[in-house]
Amino acid sequence: MIQKIAFIAGTLGQGGAEKQLFHLLRALRDDGTSLHLLSLTRGEYWEAPIRELDIPVTWVGQSPARLVRLRRIISALRNIAPHLIQSQHFYTNLYAALAGRLLRIPSVGAIRNDLFSELQHSGRMLGPLSLRLPTWLVANSEAAIANARQLGVAAHRLALLANAIEVGAPITRLPVDQPARLRLATAGRLVRQKRHDRFIRLIAALGAQTEAPVEAALYGAGPLRFELEEQAQQLGLRSPRFAFRGLISDPRQIYAATDIFVLTSDWEGSPNVILEAMAAGLPVVTTRVGDLATLINHGINGFCHAPDDESGMVDSIIQLLASPQRRSQMGNQARATIDAHYSPGQYRRRVADLYQQLGSAPP
Repeated sequence: MIQKIAFIAGTLGQGGAEKQLFHLLRALRDDGTSLHLLSLTRGEYWEAPIRELDIPVTWVGQSPARLVRLRRIISALRNIAPHLIQSQHFYTNLYAALAGRLLRIPSVGAIRNDLFSELQHSGRMLGPLSLRLPTWLVANSEAAIANARQLGVAAHRLALLANAIEVGAPITRLPVDQPARLRLATAGRLVRQKRHDRFIRLIAALGAQTEAPVEAALYGAGPLRFELEEQAQQLGLRSPRFAFRGLISDPRQIYAATDIFVLTSDWEGSPNVILEAMAAGLPVVTTRVGDLATLINHGINGFCHAPDDESGMVDSIIQLLASPQRRSQMGNQARATIDAHYSPGQYRRRVADLYQQLGSAPP
């Protein structure tokens, strides 16, 4: 087992990668690993919980210049003297890899989505380098592993660590003012990847195709807030039929106030929100992205559609709206899927196996 690891994070905000970082650090700490976190940001949501784990957090993002940041990272790593340097975001892979090469320490890069989108967003030069330079790469989805292999990454450089999910007791649904009204929700950063414009169109289409009383909520914050609000207004979606709820610190509040959960992304790796919604016993309707095609048995534990199949998603939602029994059965099947594959004990074993593998592999 590797005894000392330094992590590098691009942000500690309320995102899925940051939540997974917290779970990973906690599992490693509980296993006796010495940990230190270097962050390009400070004062964000996950910093305090990580510090409460007695894990030091060092801010290295004082300058926007990449070379200045790299020098700060290298200086910090000299003092920490870790046995492994690990990136938590694809766009911080180069910092981990370059510092590791200079200090002669193995490095681990991250793949958090489907890889293709990460390469595109990183640019023609930095993207390929972020894929090639780390000693190893850890992805959270089989889809990303397959895409990396397709791009020529050797199998021995790739490892999978599935997401951690907090699987507690099934969530009790919060009562509604009008018991007959059904509640739909989606959640995620208000960015292009999540295609919340598609979710808004689905809700508008439901109004035209069914008389079922529906309320829809969009949870999240991001740069597209104004644009999405304008779209909703143009389609006649106003409160209480449609509401922008902003950020919620405890996602369980979302699932407790929801009857059907919807994801409309164009790409993902292994999206936390779907795993969490399934763990909460919710029926889910989602696009067929990342590992969801293998996780979801269409029509059994959820509905899974091609991203451009908006009519199919509307039909699936209508089926669920029409049948309380179908919603209950599908939610129970969803919960059973999570219980079978994402228990806390399984996650701890996966973490231990991963670092045992990395510790015994030649750099």
